[in-house]
Amino acid sequence: MTKLLFIRHGKTEWNLEGRYQGSQGDSPLLPASYQEIHELAAALEELHFNHIYVSPLKRARDTAMTIRQDLTQPELPVTILSRLREFNLGKMEGMAFTDVQARYPKEYDAFRNHPDLYDPTLIQGESFQQLLKRMTPAIQQIVAANPRREDNVLIVSHGAALNALVNSLLGASLATLRKRGGLSNTSMTILETRDRGNSYKLLDWNDTSYLSRTPDVTDTI
Repeated sequence: MTKLLFIRHGKTEWNLEGRYQGSQGDSPLLPASYQEIHELAAALEELHFNHIYVSPLKRARDTAMTIRQDLTQPELPVTILSRLREFNLGKMEGMAFTDVQARYPKEYDAFRNHPDLYDPTLIQGESFQQLLKRMTPAIQQIVAANPRREDNVLIVSHGAALNALVNSLLGASLATLRKRGGLSNTSMTILETRDRGNSYKLLDWNDTSYLSRTPDVTDTI
């Protein structure tokens, strides 16, 4: 039984400003975000982890390394997997949500609400199908490397990407990938598999109960 703990990175400057970051934009974590990452790490302290897998983007790497420094597992390995990066959002990256809604209304609505209708051709971005095709093998690789009943792994990545990935692993169709709502900064979502990745069970979704601050609308995507 492998447990996968999916962590969305801490809150960044562009998160606060309501801007799309994607796989090319990468604004820094807010100073206050480090305290929230410490709070997350404290909530994880009683668990033993085999490995941390992390997106190559700096906001995710900074989150992962802060967690690692806090955990009392000095030899805990960290592996960067490029497949765990955020959506490529093309022309939308760096733009305010309100500006995207005005300039690309169809893409804006579909990305948030109707993944099956999302066509990123105009913005020169990545589709949901393309994202899942690159991310799913990373999870298969992680589960294969951590097959024992007691194995726990941390996967530090991004809100939109993790939302699509986790719901897909749970069997959601393209049209229902967003049915559970968004994921907040510094949130934890937990899946387990008892059959080496053939199926998954949801144990926790978008948990932020360990944070001293209540997430607001700028935290969740």
